[in-house]
Amino acid sequence: MAGAIASRMSFSSLKRKQPKTFTVRIVTMDAEMEFNCEMKWKGKDLFDLVCRTLGLRETWFFGLQYTIKDTVAWLKMDKKVLDHDVSKEEPVTFHFLAKFYPENAEEELVQEITQHLFFLQVKKQILDEKIYCPPEASVLLASYAVQAKYGDYDPSVHKRGFLAQEELLPKRVINLYQMTPEMWEERITAWYAEHRGRARDEAEMEYLKIAQDLEMYGVNYFAIRNKKGTELLLGVDALGLHIYDPENRLTPKISFPWNEIRNISYSDKEFTIKPLDKKIDVFKFNSSKLRVNKLILQLCIGNHDLFMRRRKADSLEVQQMKAQAREEKARKQMERQRLAREKQMREEAERTRDELERRLLQMKEEATMANEALMRSEETADLLAEKAQITEEEAKLLAQKAAEAEQEMQRIKATAIRTEEEKRLMEQKVLEAEVLALKMAEESERRAKEADQLKQDLQEAREAERRAKQKLLEITTKPTYPPMNPIPAPLPPDISSFNLIGDSPSFDFKDTDMKRLSMEIEKEKVEYMEKSKHLQEQLNELKTEIEALKLKERETALDILHNENSDRGGTSSKHNTIKKPQAQGRRPICI
Repeated sequence: MAGAIASRMSFSSLKRKQPKTFTVRIVTMDAEMEFNCEMKWKGKDLFDLVCRTLGLRETWFFGLQYTIKDTVAWLKMDKKVLDHDVSKEEPVTFHFLAKFYPENAEEELVQEITQHLFFLQVKKQILDEKIYCPPEASVLLASYAVQAKYGDYDPSVHKRGFLAQEELLPKRVINLYQMTPEMWEERITAWYAEHRGRARDEAEMEYLKIAQDLEMYGVNYFAIRNKKGTELLLGVDALGLHIYDPENRLTPKISFPWNEIRNISYSDKEFTIKPLDKKIDVFKFNSSKLRVNKLILQLCIGNHDLFMRRRKADSLEVQQMKAQAREEKARKQMERQRLAREKQMREEAERTRDELERRLLQMKEEATMANEALMRSEETADLLAEKAQITEEEAKLLAQKAAEAEQEMQRIKATAIRTEEEKRLMEQKVLEAEVLALKMAEESERRAKEADQLKQDLQEAREAERRAKQKLLEITTKPTYPPMNPIPAPLPPDISSFNLIGDSPSFDFKDTDMKRLSMEIEKEKVEYMEKSKHLQEQLNELKTEIEALKLKERETALDILHNENSDRGGTSSKHNTIKKPQAQGRRPICI
């Protein structure tokens, strides 16, 4: 009895010790996950759990986003999850999104998962028209998105209409031109076919490299008012703070690079930016809500920290990640080269096999034709032999008749004719018999010649038959091609050893392999630079091609602004925007 009571007490105490939990749903760009979190967990505990689940190490770009009364907010790392102003109804939902953007995606984004999440987020922002993208650039970006999803273009697989269900272009671009979906697909496919050989991560990186030069890429906009009450927009991005006219989100009126800002602060709804140069006036503005000011300050601090971090030596963790990424890239590059060589050898083997099959079929046709010719020759020879035999028999018959005529003539001559009339008649008959005998002899001679000629034709026919048999024998006894042995595709000794120590994989490459790889990478760089030189020309060609189909009345304000910037040559690079105010000298700010 005492034992039962003790067991019940221990079970109840164990039950009381179990921590209380709540359910959280995390929504990424391509998946949803649910976790059971302890009530005492802080934002960092949940964020680290999500990053570990995704295998993400470049955590400084991302955050967990939620919405409060139509205002975006981010989960604070040092605050309990349930202490945030979130819905207490389970599951509590957060969106795992990029909070800060890199200045140069190719240099800063190391992990493939990081690149993929950025690609999905930027692609969605362009399609949702949160980032303005010109029509010709939209087509190019769509072609890289198709390459990332479908791989290399194959006309036998990717037939007309295979993009019918894909969302690849902003609705604004589609409505701006009198073009059918088939016409858009044709132009996207034309560029898609040129991306052959690019892996998914390479296509996604090319997408980001083009998108990062768009004016609205990575900019968070906030409605503000200056001291005079003028409505403006504040833009916060990786390069600094920018002030925009509400009607023009493409070109800022003035910019404050992070390295020229001394201090940022807010008091209630008033926000203050103090430039590093004390000769420049302090810029103050008001926002609509205190919560917005807190969000602006969060973004400013995070972007400023990353801005300064980029200009310092990489940390040990980042160096290790980059080294692993380079080794993984080298390994994938050599693997792709090996697969390309195998594919090329397989295609060559298939071409050789097709050629052998074609020649074998040709030889069979030649043999069939030779057989038919031989059969015709044999039939001709048989006919000639039969005709020669008939001619010989006719000649013998004529010779026999001639002999009989000669005998008849001799008998007539020996016959005594008593009367002169009988003698004359007899002479006449003899004369006729002689003429007939002469004709018979000529006919016999002619038949004999004809028989000789037929014998000669028979001889020639038999000779032709012999030649035909000889040719058939040559065809059938020709040495055949040796059977195709499977072409060996041995793995090149590119990787001499593979060691895994702890969590740090390393590869030991041979010098010759690394030299060859370096040369190939250098060659790829040169090819890429040459291709990039023609990229703008291709974009201009596409723009000119579809310009005739544009509906001017459907142009948006951003379209008009983008065209004006293009005419002035002011959209070559978004990095030029931040430099222009600096080149104009230090003047007091007046907005």
